[in-house]
Amino acid sequence: MHAKNKTRTRALSAFALTLALGAGLTACGDDTSDAAGQAEVSTTEHNDADVAFASDMITHHAQALSMVDLTLKRELDPEVQALAEDIRDAQGPEIETMADWLTKWGEDVPATMRDHVNSGHDMGDMSDTMDDMGHDDMPGMMTAEEMNELEDAPDSDFQDMWLEMMVEHHEGAIEMAETEQADGQFKDAVDLAGQIIDAQKQEIETMKDLLGS
Repeated sequence: MHAKNKTRTRALSAFALTLALGAGLTACGDDTSDAAGQAEVSTTEHNDADVAFASDMITHHAQALSMVDLTLKRELDPEVQALAEDIRDAQGPEIETMADWLTKWGEDVPATMRDHVNSGHDMGDMSDTMDDMGHDDMPGMMTAEEMNELEDAPDSDFQDMWLEMMVEHHEGAIEMAETEQADGQFKDAVDLAGQIIDAQKQEIETMKDLLGS
């Protein structure tokens, strides 16, 4: 009986050791996976996803700022006017940041509809060329017709139309930022994507509240 008990004890000990070793290897494997995932984000290196994010988001932000420009001569509720200024204050500097990245990377900074308007052309002229510039196929981007409709809307319709279009525009920006979070390599760009997601989700909630939806 004593010999049988010793054999059984050794077997149980060996089994326990095997489980412990297996758990340790699994834990090491998880650590390696996490480290590899973190290593993909770099403070110095960038990839094609970062270039696409910066280029497309500059264009996307520029249209949002053009929509904000259309509020300047309109009678708006104070909350809507404040929101428009918040969008201008946030997205203008973000455009400059992303343009600096592209310049540093040796990439072209895209021409935008806002560049065109600020160079002396009116919004109608720019809207006529938007489709040719290939900008309206990004998530949430307004078409030339939609921008013209917003610009020409009577005061009674403008505010709700602007809010509805900006909600859609923000949702597109969030989609683009989520892609950068998944595929980007440059840490500052990935971080900016997260900031865009957080800020624009909050603004969407505000806009939906203002619309009463």
